[in-house]
Amino acid sequence: MTFHDRGTSWFLAQLKPNCANIADKNLKRQGFNTFLPMEEETRQRNGKYVTAMRPLFPGYIFVSFDVARGFWRTVNSTHGITRLVSFGKEPTAVPLDLVSQLMLRFDAKGKLLPPKLLKPGDQVTLTKGPFANFVAEVEKIAPDRRVWVLMELMGGQTRVAVGADQLRAV
Repeated sequence: MTFHDRGTSWFLAQLKPNCANIADKNLKRQGFNTFLPMEEETRQRNGKYVTAMRPLFPGYIFVSFDVARGFWRTVNSTHGITRLVSFGKEPTAVPLDLVSQLMLRFDAKGKLLPPKLLKPGDQVTLTKGPFANFVAEVEKIAPDRRVWVLMELMGGQTRVAVGADQLRAV
């Protein structure tokens, strides 16, 4: 995953349903640079909480190539890709600043990094466990990366300790 190669631009490709990993694999096999931002999501299934990786932008993947060399037709015909997002006859490039700023918030595998700076009073959303998707307020941050948050439960505030990797700023 690189920000920019000479002569190439980043484009947005629309995916076929549930084909994010297939399209990513096929594009990489053809020599294209791709960026598929992923985040962990916790959902309740069959009475259990299951954490799985899901695309941050469902149905889309970023692809880097040189449009002047006509590679966009190859991308359009890749298994798992519906089409490149375009306004007119040729695909429209995504601004490099936008893609590079997005990449800074993800690790090398495309997984969303936890926020670096939380401070007391910040509003956060819990991302894992039985309180997934609950909004809370940061009360204090312990040196061992444990964060104490205040949650509104059953008409009162409850203090809960969670790991910093389980929080996302609102």
